[in-house]
Amino acid sequence: MSSRLKEQYQSEIVEALTKKFGYKNVMEVPKLDKIVINMGVGEAKENAKALETAIKDMEIIAGQKVVVTRAKKSVANFKIREGMPIGCKVTLRGDRMYEFADRLINLALPRVRDFRGVNPNAFDGRGNYALGIKEQLIFPEIEYDKVDKVRGMDIIFVTTAKTDEEARELLAQFNMPFAK
Repeated sequence: MSSRLKEQYQSEIVEALTKKFGYKNVMEVPKLDKIVINMGVGEAKENAKALETAIKDMEIIAGQKVVVTRAKKSVANFKIREGMPIGCKVTLRGDRMYEFADRLINLALPRVRDFRGVNPNAFDGRGNYALGIKEQLIFPEIEYDKVDKVRGMDIIFVTTAKTDEEARELLAQFNMPFAK
């Protein structure tokens, strides 16, 4: 699947973006740099098992080893000390990135209840797009019976685009279902 998306990018998408924005050089055309998936597990401070299951779920979704994120500062109100494990993240690049983007856009997002498209304004001003998902169950790899708790995650598409408009057009070429 990933090679199909990659080949499509290298021909059709580059051509469409060059036509729309009038790039003089092929290297100017924005491309997908990486996809970062992040899952904050708040109850990890009391329950270490919760973090383990979150890591297992994310490894199944991403198809890659996950990095445990730790608290940078101690916060008394949240009962968190510096260095405590509080979440996990994974950075996808290359073929795995294209394969994940393909699965997310074509399989997972259409399975979201009451889905009307993703927010077209969630760009950060530098051409990166952030997407929040409320439950990991939308991915077909996750077995419904084995889920102990529904967890959400953040998915960030990092592009080489200079502006939000270029990044929006790039993701639209990948068939990202933006809300009208």
